[in-house]
Amino acid sequence: MRTGMQHGPEIWLRGPVARPHDLSSVTPRRFSWVATHGGAGTTTLAAVYGGHDCGRNWPGPDAPRSVLLVARTHAAGLDAVTRAVGTFRRGEAPAGLDLDAVVLVADAPGRLPRQLADRVKPIESVIDVYRVPWVPDWRLGHLRGQPPREAEPLARLTGATGRSR
Repeated sequence: MRTGMQHGPEIWLRGPVARPHDLSSVTPRRFSWVATHGGAGTTTLAAVYGGHDCGRNWPGPDAPRSVLLVARTHAAGLDAVTRAVGTFRRGEAPAGLDLDAVVLVADAPGRLPRQLADRVKPIESVIDVYRVPWVPDWRLGHLRGQPPREAEPLARLTGATGRSR
């Protein structure tokens, strides 16, 4: 049996933790959507989730510095996003930009073929990846309403949860 006073982790020495503030009053972080190839879907994503649509350009001086790279889930899209992530990892992206995540938008309805799913894994090993399913209404230009349930993590990231459009 040990004698003497023993102290637990520092958190116990500091006393009770303050209650977290109300997150409903927090302004959501703003993002710049950057397409890694033509037709990636940045315009639609900016309309649905908010943020700045940069198209295939880097964010300008007045755009948010937090970047979400966007690609379709076809082979060319996955190649393009892999190159763009590499640009950030090598420090070749414009100064002051922060790569926050990759957003992969379904290029067709249904499950991603195994050959393509296997190409997503290396991307997920270096950066957070958010997936957006095929949304028939978006194809028809109907961008109002709640984002798809399968993309709830992206809605939370961008603050689009519960936003009325």
